[in-house]
Amino acid sequence: MSFSQTDTIIKVILTIFNKNRKDFLMKTGTKIITLDNGYHLWTNTQGEGDIHLLALHGGPGGNHEYWEDTAEQLKKQGLDVQVTMYDQLGSLYSDQPDYSDPEIAKKYLTYEYFLDEVDEVREKLGLDNFYLIGQSWGGLLVQEYAVKYGQHLKGAIISSMVDEIDEYVASVNRRRQEVLPQTEIDFMHECEKNNDYDNQRYQDDVQILNINFVDRKQPSKLYHLKDIGGTAVYHAFQGDNEFVITGKLKDWHFRDQLHKIKCPTLLTFGENETMPISTAKIMQKKIPNSRLVTTPDGGHHHMVDNPAVYYKHLADFIREVENGTFKGE
Repeated sequence: MSFSQTDTIIKVILTIFNKNRKDFLMKTGTKIITLDNGYHLWTNTQGEGDIHLLALHGGPGGNHEYWEDTAEQLKKQGLDVQVTMYDQLGSLYSDQPDYSDPEIAKKYLTYEYFLDEVDEVREKLGLDNFYLIGQSWGGLLVQEYAVKYGQHLKGAIISSMVDEIDEYVASVNRRRQEVLPQTEIDFMHECEKNNDYDNQRYQDDVQILNINFVDRKQPSKLYHLKDIGGTAVYHAFQGDNEFVITGKLKDWHFRDQLHKIKCPTLLTFGENETMPISTAKIMQKKIPNSRLVTTPDGGHHHMVDNPAVYYKHLADFIREVENGTFKGE
């Protein structure tokens, strides 16, 4: 085959590609992917365009639900983005291993597993040069992913997650003081000391805290009539609820790694949430090219509490990175 013939074939291929560009983009809808370990994960893609955003849920053991309208919300902000969300192993529609088996728990209930799972999902979905957003536990994974796999990222969004867990613990203890009388705070501490988390009075106090600082928009669309899975993972890392940490997360510290995050980074926090904004300000100074924004009247799930502000911040960030005008503070 001559050079001119090869050149002609390449031009034809490029013409077809440009004419049918949407056919080459990730197809929308649900896709079940099989991991190399044999487990299956539920993924779903919404929206259109050649900007790709991969969304990580919190918990751990939470699920994708609060990302379901992300593509639509960004569209309202004038931005076309293909948004892919997935349920992590042990969550909702994805496989839920038998974590009561010590060998399975040892292998899969680790930071390393969930971090590497993100990259395997990226690879199997064909994503590269993409944006990664994570809320709470997902924001922890974004921090770690940006350090270990940052070459794949165009931008990172850390939503409602600190880099030093001790500062979170101090913050949630202050939040208790804001809405509960000392008698209830003392009662909660007594229950926690005795591992009496099933106590109804204790759970009623937790619900008061949830309404004030986690799901401020009521009734919350994230509440369910029955257990939908993920509690085994949540208990292993967090504990019984958002206001006490008895699991592996109590030992998580990442501040000395933040300077290694090189991609443009957005930090977004609710103004009335569990995570301390004072810590977010420290993170913004430690991450080289980053910006901190806050959502008024937003709790820990401020993408639900105040979506208009939350998604304007997100759209502005992506738009500025895309056109090369993003500058950290």
